[in-house]
Amino acid sequence: MKLTVVGCAGSFPSTESACSSYLVEADGYRLLLDMGNGSLGELQRHIGLYDLDAVLLSHLHPDHCIDMCGYFVARYYRHDGGRAGTLPVYGPEGTEQRLLTAYGDVPHPACMSEVFDFRTLEPGGFSAGPFTVFTDRVNHPVEAFAFRVEHGGSALVYSGDTGPCEALNSLAKDADLLLCEASFTHGKEDIPDLHLNGLEAGRLATDARVGRLVLTHIPPWTDPLRNLRDARSVYEGPAELAHAGAVYEF
Repeated sequence: MKLTVVGCAGSFPSTESACSSYLVEADGYRLLLDMGNGSLGELQRHIGLYDLDAVLLSHLHPDHCIDMCGYFVARYYRHDGGRAGTLPVYGPEGTEQRLLTAYGDVPHPACMSEVFDFRTLEPGGFSAGPFTVFTDRVNHPVEAFAFRVEHGGSALVYSGDTGPCEALNSLAKDADLLLCEASFTHGKEDIPDLHLNGLEAGRLATDARVGRLVLTHIPPWTDPLRNLRDARSVYEGPAELAHAGAVYEF
């Protein structure tokens, strides 16, 4: 299983990275976790525009899904080879309507479903190509999901956006890699059910016995090195900051 960080900035793109988007590959199958601001352009550094096999959207905030509007244009109006086929898109209830509203002047109300096969996420498991995906709701102001992606005995867990919660703790158990948001700073922000900080991400990684911790979704106003220090103060395994273009194979 191969993970490529397409974008990892929190809330809005930074000068170094697009917003949340992570490419997971195995056996020739390409699964994208989120498609936030700026990620569609960055994705083309790694694969062809029409090489995706499925998309999973953790929630419907723009920094996790808005570039799906641009991707609709690329698939619907493709001139070379005609309109692209339908691509499975897993997201919270109302994903299609949210993207239609964001796009605005669509040709007709059903146009996105001509290139996207929208599937509503629920807690549980399903297959996506060679992957087994487990998902559960996490703590965020809108309906939001975390994902555990398994293949060949290995497991990647992506937190999406969440405050501390038992659902994420359970999904993360014994994962090879935990891609965990760390938007807040310990001792600075204390807003329940919104985001994690570096210390909380480190404690989660320790309690879940994960093999590697990668901190992501750090907004430009948060000091990433402080969050990394906080995580390492409670987690003894390898821990690092996500950066655009990083590749992990496990």
